[in-house]
Amino acid sequence: MIAAQLVQHASEGIALAPAVPMEDVPAADFSDTPLWLTMLKGQMVFVFLLLNVLVVIWFERRVVGQMQQRPGPNRFGPFGLFQTLADGLKLMMKEDVIPSNADRVMFIIAPLITGALAFVSFAIIPMGAEVEMFGHTTPLQLTDTPVATLLVLAVAGVGAYGFVLAGWSSGSTYPLLGGLRSTAQVISYEIAMGLSLVAVFLYAGSMSTSQIVAAQADLWYVIPLFFSFVIYLVTMVGETNRLPFDLAEGEGELGGGFHTEYSSMKFGMFFLGEYINMFTVSALATTLFLGGWMAPPGIAAINDGMFNEGWWTFLWFFLKMWMFIFGYVWLRGSLPRVRYDQFMKLGWKIMIPAALAWVIAVSLIRASQVGYFGDTLWATIITVAAIAVLVIAGLLMWDRRSQAAQEAEQHARQAPEEVDPFAGGYPVPPLPGQRLVEPRRAVAAAEPVTVDAGPGSTHDSSEGDRG
Repeated sequence: MIAAQLVQHASEGIALAPAVPMEDVPAADFSDTPLWLTMLKGQMVFVFLLLNVLVVIWFERRVVGQMQQRPGPNRFGPFGLFQTLADGLKLMMKEDVIPSNADRVMFIIAPLITGALAFVSFAIIPMGAEVEMFGHTTPLQLTDTPVATLLVLAVAGVGAYGFVLAGWSSGSTYPLLGGLRSTAQVISYEIAMGLSLVAVFLYAGSMSTSQIVAAQADLWYVIPLFFSFVIYLVTMVGETNRLPFDLAEGEGELGGGFHTEYSSMKFGMFFLGEYINMFTVSALATTLFLGGWMAPPGIAAINDGMFNEGWWTFLWFFLKMWMFIFGYVWLRGSLPRVRYDQFMKLGWKIMIPAALAWVIAVSLIRASQVGYFGDTLWATIITVAAIAVLVIAGLLMWDRRSQAAQEAEQHARQAPEEVDPFAGGYPVPPLPGQRLVEPRRAVAAAEPVTVDAGPGSTHDSSEGDRG
């Protein structure tokens, strides 16, 4: 209720931060941006993302190669720079195979959904301040809306259809399991990601990306909202299916995951969508927590803010975004893949409750600055914080007890300590921790077996049939 009131008052222009009233926070001005210039900026964003994907694949292979004491791509072009381009051409020339049991229409649509939607979210990212382009003053941003940040979450939710359709339409077991895994993973971590962004909305008083950047002129939100920042870092890795959370593509469990049956550029579209999504969530983290295109505090003060204007702002945005990309690469070269049940437990039992408790705390803090509570502020904060801590502690204790009960049940169902390797008729080696008992010995030869062969005659089986 408090959060809803805060957002409502923010939309009406009531100040949520005493230092920067919302009516003084400027939004992006597109009044001097004609339609043809908007279309040109859209093409520039498209080319910018494609070039960044080409570079980041090479960069990732080189950095991980150095971490694993191998050279990485170094043959085609200087330092192997053209290797990614060669791989893309190879994908285009590969045979495009469609399985016989596949739903052909959905099989073709699924990669198009994933690849196309990856470009949409970047339209609302402010990549710089206002610049001069062909005689017009325009912001380095394609478009902006009062709920621009929600567009990213909406596009990510629709993008999950690409994964589930790819797994279902392939007509194969492993892609279906990978599609279900990926969909559950994306949906689960979108909840925690959305909750981490709510705290930013409450601090900025707006969901417009350009206004959120402008509201960080005095203080980047990574400092007061550090807890939200940490939650967002974890969820952005899970949202993009990257190591150590690339469980939808576990090679040892599911082959290639939801795109196992894909080849040629259909597979390339999934590959392209994954890397563009990396840039999207990194750019969003830069916008919401690191001041967007604003220069670092020390540099911003040089020459009356000369480096905080014009095309210089694109440089700061680019460096901040690539800082997160380097984090992606470092994680891939450092951490192993986690178990799927551990990953889902982290999302549902830790990330979501913690993010929800943090949103309540931020709501109370921001409400105090507009005079909702008066003298009862600290009593209210302590009461709500105590209730939140008790609830989270109760959930953790319940989870620990249920896990201990499961382990006890599994221990009770363990194999016996002593085993007879010949009990089933076939020699079976013991499991770790088991010991062998004295095997049963054959007694067939201990006594001769007499077979009745007719009146007045006996047949000793131990002597064999002599005719």
